Formats: sequence, structure tokens, C-alpha cells
Amino acid sequence: MNEQPAASPSGLAPLFSQYGSYLAFMVATVATLGSLYFSEIRNFIPCELCWYQRIAMYPLVLMSLVGIIKKDEYLPLYVLPLSSIGLLMSTYHYGLQWGVWGDPTACTGGVACSARYINVAGFITIPFLALIAFTLITIIMGVTYWANKQMDAVS
Repeated sequence: MNEQPAASPSGLAPLFSQYGSYLAFMVATVATLGSLYFSEIRNFIPCELCWYQRIAMYPLVLMSLVGIIKKDEYLPLYVLPLSSIGLLMSTYHYGLQWGVWGDPTACTGGVACSARYINVAGFITIPFLALIAFTLITIIMGVTYWANKQMDAVS
């Protein structure tokens, strides 16, 4: 019998299968430290929607770290629901901040959700930074899930 070895996947699959969790961990860690910098160092008081986004972001650091330590190939299945919720919240917050939908002053609490503590280049605000972080984590984990499936199919 002439048995041929299984073809190994090339391209992104091995890369994301091995390092996707690390990328998501780095993004979540930078986002968490950034939010703590804004509130604890710069003394920006988070609005209500910012708190909800923090509730979605902070656990992603620990979840991805545990997934890395345990080498858990199912980590994307745990991260994707939370990162997707955070993505929806930050999209809503950013749109609310720019008056795309609803009244930008509708937030209850001490700080209006429309407050722009930073405004770089006319569009980069704190909710925009959260939107970018949640988008990156969601994409990275989606690709990592796909890559793990590709690697499983080969083995």
C-alpha cells in the first residue's frame, strides 16, 4: 500500500490556531489597561454605557489567559458571545455619541453618554476605541475558530 501523508494547511490556519488566543489576549489587555488609564489616571468618569462595555471587556482578559494556559481549542466559543455583545454595545454607544440614533443625552447617571473626553482626528473617541477592540477580538476569535477547524480536519 502506498499511503500519502495528509496535506498540512498553509497560510493563516496554523498561525491563528497557534497564536490567535495570544492576539485576542493582547487586544483585551490593552483595552482594559486603556480604560483604567482613562478613569484612574486621567480621571474621566465612565458613563453608563462605558460601564457595560467594561463588564464585557474585562472578563475577556481572564478568559483568554485561561484559554492560553489550558491550550483550549474551544476558547473562541467562550469569547465570541461576550465580544459580540461588547461589539454591539460599543457600536450603539458610538452611534449614540454622534447622534446617528436616539438622543445622545439620553444616558442616565452622572455623565452623558455623548461626552467626548477625547476626540482625535474628529472621530476617534473612547467608544470608538472600544468598538475597534471588540471588533478585533471578534474577528481574531472567529478566524481562530475557523483555523482550529482546519487544523482538526488535517489531523
